[in-house]
Amino acid sequence: MTSLAAPTAPQSTLRGALLLVAAALAFTVEIVLVRLASPAVDQIDVVVFRAGAQLLFATTWLLSTRGPAGLRTTKPGLHVVRGLLSLFCWALYYASFVRLEIALATVLTFTTSLFVVALAGPIMGERVGGTRIAATLVGFLGVVVASGLGTVGFEPAVLLGLAASLGGAGIVMMNRRLSASEPTPTIMAYIGLVTFAGSLPVAIWDGSVPAGRDLLILVLIGATGTLGMWLTIEAYRVGEVSALAPIPYVRLVFATLAGFLVFGEAPAPVFWIGAALIVASALILHARRPRGKAGS
Repeated sequence: MTSLAAPTAPQSTLRGALLLVAAALAFTVEIVLVRLASPAVDQIDVVVFRAGAQLLFATTWLLSTRGPAGLRTTKPGLHVVRGLLSLFCWALYYASFVRLEIALATVLTFTTSLFVVALAGPIMGERVGGTRIAATLVGFLGVVVASGLGTVGFEPAVLLGLAASLGGAGIVMMNRRLSASEPTPTIMAYIGLVTFAGSLPVAIWDGSVPAGRDLLILVLIGATGTLGMWLTIEAYRVGEVSALAPIPYVRLVFATLAGFLVFGEAPAPVFWIGAALIVASALILHARRPRGKAGS
């Protein structure tokens, strides 16, 4: 995500940091709710309510700021593909959190930047230097270590988290193309529309009708996920992107605490070694990301 401005005032950066911490907390609460709802609630229902919440939020934002004209686009096909990719990522993302410890599933989300670098050359035609290649390899080594391959036993559901991150890398690249001509509210509105339209028929076919406690949890999942998204957008709008780079990793702290306090999960020691490698490589990649390629 690229900020519309790059304010350098300490107050703006502090506000951005606080907003990102709040976003990390919102995303953690969302995942705790997903875990609490499983297996009583089908995962497709989770996607439907998450998509519906984004559709409601984004269209309200769009209509209040740009009016109906904000829905006009010259790239409808790209919006559809972008939305379907989000639908794919959300389904895998939630599935990974249901099957893995929260801390491990969370650290896998940080691998999106590794896949972006791996695909930047062949797909985007970007020049990837030796430092970025080395950092990417270290990051993937961290995935191997954190997932316990060869030590505590490999959990196949790790592949779900990695697939979601791979899809997330595709989203990053598509955002570069869309954001060159489309405003953020328009992009988000079409994401909500496509994901909702794509998931609702599956939920209807599945025949599940959430009610009572399950319905309340689904509404809260949609609200907290959408809140986390909005807080993240607002943080990068007011804060300096480079200064905010380390802040999202506080989510790992929240996830570990939630996993321990709510579900009694305690990651193995090797997890922390792998997590450190992944976070360090992601920070290096952020610091050395290409400049001046907006819309590329």
